[in-house]
Amino acid sequence: MERDTRQIGLGTDSMSQESVTKLQKATKIKIGKFNSLRAREVQPGEFWDVVAVTAADESQRAAYELQVRQKVARKELPLGPHYKVFSDPPGPKIGNGGSTLYALQQLNDIYGKSLERLRVILIHAGGFSQRLPSASALGKIFTAVPLGDPLYQMLELKLALYVDFPCRMKPGVLVTCADDIELYSTGGDESVRFDQPGFTALAHPSSLSVGTTHGVFVLDPDKKSGHSEVENVSCLRFLHKPSIDEMRDSGAVRKSRGGCFSLSDTEFVYTDSTYYVDFDTGKSLLGLLEELGPLHCEVDAYGDFLQALGPRATVDYTSNTANVTKEEDSLVEIRRKIFHLLKGTPLSVILLNNSKFYHIGTTSEYLFHLARDGALRTELGLLSSAFSLNADENPGRCVMCSVLDPACSVGAGAVVEYSRLGAGASVGGGSVVSGCWVGAGLSVPGGVFMHSLSVTRGHRAGFVTVAFGIEDDLKRGVEAPSRMAELKLFGVSLPEGLSRWGLKEGELRFSGGAPGCSLWNACLFPVCSDQQSSFSLSLEMLQAALSGSAFTVPKDTPLVSMRESLECKNLEEMLTFRRGLYEDITRGKGDNQSS
Repeated sequence: MERDTRQIGLGTDSMSQESVTKLQKATKIKIGKFNSLRAREVQPGEFWDVVAVTAADESQRAAYELQVRQKVARKELPLGPHYKVFSDPPGPKIGNGGSTLYALQQLNDIYGKSLERLRVILIHAGGFSQRLPSASALGKIFTAVPLGDPLYQMLELKLALYVDFPCRMKPGVLVTCADDIELYSTGGDESVRFDQPGFTALAHPSSLSVGTTHGVFVLDPDKKSGHSEVENVSCLRFLHKPSIDEMRDSGAVRKSRGGCFSLSDTEFVYTDSTYYVDFDTGKSLLGLLEELGPLHCEVDAYGDFLQALGPRATVDYTSNTANVTKEEDSLVEIRRKIFHLLKGTPLSVILLNNSKFYHIGTTSEYLFHLARDGALRTELGLLSSAFSLNADENPGRCVMCSVLDPACSVGAGAVVEYSRLGAGASVGGGSVVSGCWVGAGLSVPGGVFMHSLSVTRGHRAGFVTVAFGIEDDLKRGVEAPSRMAELKLFGVSLPEGLSRWGLKEGELRFSGGAPGCSLWNACLFPVCSDQQSSFSLSLEMLQAALSGSAFTVPKDTPLVSMRESLECKNLEEMLTFRRGLYEDITRGKGDNQSS
């Protein structure tokens, strides 16, 4: 499912200072509580019984399991919970709804009857992050966040922000996604509780324009809301990416209320994020999977499940495929089965009237929220330099788990993660450098993305550094190589870029064997024997593409695509590089403290 790429909820400009302060304070308390649980054996009921993460396939599952094991071994997570990774079955994509069903099945296979006593968080993290390729190899749930010591990744942040939920939740499953952040505050004796039957969803006040790209809740118009930070209400109906007219006609639009939670808009709607399913309803979903058999289409855990709920739900949505990424013949039939199974199931909504929702699923969002956006930095307490050596604390840039020579520089609005920068190296403003070894004196231009991967091809280890413009669309495809001029790389047509590297259009290979050509499967990037050479050669190609100067790719140098690099990635080597950074930073910080 394609989720909206904008921040929703209460914008900082439209929030009172009192609201912002409450948000900051509440978030700081949650993070402090989670930090106190890291590396500690948690007591029953104190934390999740099971932390489950979904993966797209067996290869991604193995990669996730390895990283989780290493986190537990380094005591970066609470000890005691069961950490599980569940892979989607081989075959067609099944969407996060399909992943939910298969994860429930695997949980039931593992725990049997004892599952009815467990509190489970299920984090959807499958997929290959084509819009944030720095997360493609190791997973978006392991995306770094400039917070904490040891450094947070999205997994820790999700667990921290939900740290209060398990002790206020009946046995069941909390369903969430790996690439969003929800901040909220509660007032006085209020709290977020998951103790109702059926589904219980979190809801955020949002503008009508944001509502068109999210799920929207239709509430009882006679029940006024907005006077407390947290309110529990029943929902009449759920709309999936409705038009503004549909919101108005269904009664979803609310009038903006006064007080510290006011939006600048005179009207607003409540939009979705995370939801809870109680154990009995979870069992019903298990029965649904048995009835459906193997899935052959993408099922949406939001649109296809939640639209079946509430007393005003109708079967009409099942035939509406306007918001479907890929339409399959079986989808309408499956939706109807879901509707009839879930019809009559209660949908409760927890209104988080002082809340913010952030999506960090694209490179542009990653740069904005980590390096430029003062709102999120303030609310979360994000750092300019997190667990790094020789990185300055100037705001407006972000360096994470990296070793920098004192004589190098990082431009405003740039992000550097899991990298080494040599003497005199520089990173231009608004760029991302991820997993790279930048040699002395090298200069990365502004507005570009560079990411190094370890690969194994034909039993030989190597390195590939991919490079794109921040605004390049890696997912956009054309039907045939003859139309590759429609693809843009660094702001120029792909054929123009090839000519600057001494390559002809007919020489460009597209990997994967599937119809369609895109930057994702275009074999543009050289394979080198060592990490530094890989970076410097790709940097030369990038500079030639930007400047229009000629550059010739060395003869007999194999060229691979981002897709191909992932298929032959050397996970252990990439993690070894990160472990070396971790050890150098730990040692360097120890030396600084002792001197």
